[in-house]
Amino acid sequence: MDLVRWARKKAQTKLETMLPRRWAHVQGVGARAAVAGALFPDDEAELLTAAGLLHDIGYAPELAHTQFHPLDGARYLAATDAPERLVHLVAHHSCAYREAELRDLGGDLAEFTDETTPLRDALWWADMTTTPDGRVTTVDQRLNEIQARYGPTDLVTSFIHAACSELTAAVNRTEERLTEAGIVYA
Repeated sequence: MDLVRWARKKAQTKLETMLPRRWAHVQGVGARAAVAGALFPDDEAELLTAAGLLHDIGYAPELAHTQFHPLDGARYLAATDAPERLVHLVAHHSCAYREAELRDLGGDLAEFTDETTPLRDALWWADMTTTPDGRVTTVDQRLNEIQARYGPTDLVTSFIHAACSELTAAVNRTEERLTEAGIVYA
């Protein structure tokens, strides 16, 4: 199975028509993940790109059972022929455990393992440096955009406040790795 082709088709099927802006975002994240993929062996690069394409699949209305997209997406993928590591990366993308705690879903998210590796950091980097429309941005601009979009009293804004330092640290670690490897990412 060509994992990236499979992931693109899954994401497109679930997001393109119902959530076209989300589809644009995951395409951008997938492209950013492919850039960072140069840091990893081929199989992990493919896994990273696939995770970038699928990280928001849980927003699809037919999959949004808990209304917490990392969990809904991971549960959907676990029920398909998705590799286990891919499922876990989707479940824990972009510091999801912080939001799970706020939603009282920490126990549910614990079904999946957060691998805390450079590959996981690279997925967070790809998501946190891609706008909702799929364009490249900085982590600070992305975090500010999320807070502005949801407003000061929304749970997502509280999550961003709680996760800010971890998200920024993952982005910084990945950008250091990219720079050390001579990979242009801006």
